[in-house]
Parts: sequence; structure tokens; C-alpha cells
Amino acid sequence: MNPQTTPNSIEENEIILGTGMGPLRFGMTMDEVRTLVGEPEEIEESEDEDDFEHQAWNYYEDEHLLSLYFDREDDFRLSCIETDNPGLRLFGEPIHGRNIEQVQSLMQRHGVPQAELETMEGGEVRLSYEKSMIDLYFEEGQLQFVNFGVFINDDLEVQWPRS
Repeated sequence: MNPQTTPNSIEENEIILGTGMGPLRFGMTMDEVRTLVGEPEEIEESEDEDDFEHQAWNYYEDEHLLSLYFDREDDFRLSCIETDNPGLRLFGEPIHGRNIEQVQSLMQRHGVPQAELETMEGGEVRLSYEKSMIDLYFEEGQLQFVNFGVFINDDLEVQWPRS
């Protein structure tokens, strides 16, 4: 990515639950995303046996990954973001490298209810906030990457953010 299209300011790495990250907003079309962050270095197509047909656009910068997911069911609009960007912020606070207790405390201070903790096969720990559509992954006790998406209501309807 060239420097003009790479999100690098504090605001641009701010996760807004249910809405997006920085200027990236859930519900954007592929063309809108391409205009904002440029061509992806890699496009992954979902496997045939996957429940949801999707594309993942991968951007690499300084060994850090930004993956943007577009689901066919949602007319290939941006519905999920995964990143290990060290500048990640949530509720205005840096979170990359924080421990589980620090992240849980931050979420509780902002009224996000209790999460589920699960140890994955590779040994990393996943902290999941289902209603807030965010999964936080910890390795050796420190937050390494985050996967978050557009809100879905109790009737399983996508709740696109208002622009």
C-alpha cells in the first residue's frame, strides 16, 4: 500500500463497535473500500464447503495484517474486519498488547456485558462479546489481533450503521 491510502492516524485505527474502524464503515461496497484503501495484496475466496460465500481482502503493512470480509449474502458489502495493527484503539484507548483483565475492564466500563473465554487449539485465548460482534485473541496473555463485525439483531438481521 502506498502511504496516501494507508490508515495510520490514531482515529483511523479506532474500532467503533458495530460500525467499523476509522474511515472503514460496515456496509461499504467493494468499490468504496478500494477507493479508500487501494487494491488488496491478496483476495481469498471462501471454500465451497463454507456456509457463507465471501471474499477476504488482505492488506499487509510492516508484517501487520488487515483483512476485510465481504459476504455474498450481504451483496458483498463490508461486514467484518480482522487486524493485528499495533495502533488499535477501542473506546479511545490503545488495546494491542493489553492483557485479558485490562480488556474486560475496558469493556465493562463502557457497558459491554460479560464475555465468553475460550482457549483455542493453538493455545491462544479468545475473548468473545457476542452481542457486540467482537472477538479478541490473546497469545501469551497479550492481545494480538481482533475480529469484529456489523451488528446482527435477535432475528439474525444485519444492522448496517447509519452513514
